[in-house]
Amino acid sequence: MVRRPALTTTKFLGVVLAMVGLTWIAWNARSPWIDWPAYIALGYLWMSVVTFMHDATHDSLFKHKWQNMAFGILTMVPLMVSFVTFKEDHLEHHRHNRSPKDPDAFTMGRRGFVDFLTFYLYFTVGGVLTAIHFGLIYPIKRFGVRNWGIHLFELGLKAAGYTALIFWAMENGVLGKTLEVWLYPVLFFSLFNSMRFIAEHYGTPWSQGNLMGTRTVVSNRVHSFFWNNINWHIGHHVYPKVPWHNLVALHDRLEPEIVALGAVVDPSYAGVCWNALRYGPENEARTAARYPTPRVTSS
Repeated sequence: MVRRPALTTTKFLGVVLAMVGLTWIAWNARSPWIDWPAYIALGYLWMSVVTFMHDATHDSLFKHKWQNMAFGILTMVPLMVSFVTFKEDHLEHHRHNRSPKDPDAFTMGRRGFVDFLTFYLYFTVGGVLTAIHFGLIYPIKRFGVRNWGIHLFELGLKAAGYTALIFWAMENGVLGKTLEVWLYPVLFFSLFNSMRFIAEHYGTPWSQGNLMGTRTVVSNRVHSFFWNNINWHIGHHVYPKVPWHNLVALHDRLEPEIVALGAVVDPSYAGVCWNALRYGPENEARTAARYPTPRVTSS
């Protein structure tokens, strides 16, 4: 649980520099063969930023809570989601993981029309649904005065930043290009994030706690590095205060228990998401029948 803020800061700045470089390339390129790979790479690196922000919700990046809060608010300015809403939703998700009170368990239902519609819309336009949920629905349902104040401050900060950026772009005749290098990467980030989100819990045992109700995706070293080890997700749910840089070591310590209990480990995001797309939304009976005992797939 020991934090390494210098390592976090150094890696985060490296990611930001890479994003600045890719934005410069996309801005100056005259070919879609250069633009689109740059947009995809930027969306991929937005996952780096958001997984750092995710650790800030658990106060595991920096020593003081205000530092984690400030980091989370600032890194989320370019995205259409407020940090305080994500934080409150995410901590509630940890308290009630894979149970009826889990705010993120929208994949579980009765497999009716609305369930199917929501499930497949999340795969395709998850960013839009996320913005609506975190921007309006969750605050109305859950927020008191303090969190509403923080939420409105964040929305105001975003509005001021977006307005200044758009007016600058309009004055300089580059509004179209500005929106391209900002919004296209966010679109690809949304697709990557939906894949990651579904893979973390879909198809795991229902109402059996954090260890059994979470999936670790062994994946590959590229995802692990750029997405700050979020794929080693069982350990994170069992010990959410452990920082990103210690999650692999935590998994190694937990592995005997993971294997003994039959917790779900899979080799790739693509495999999990393909199965999710084929089977669609869950219900309790279907989940129990499909996974009478949790699977473990060797890497």
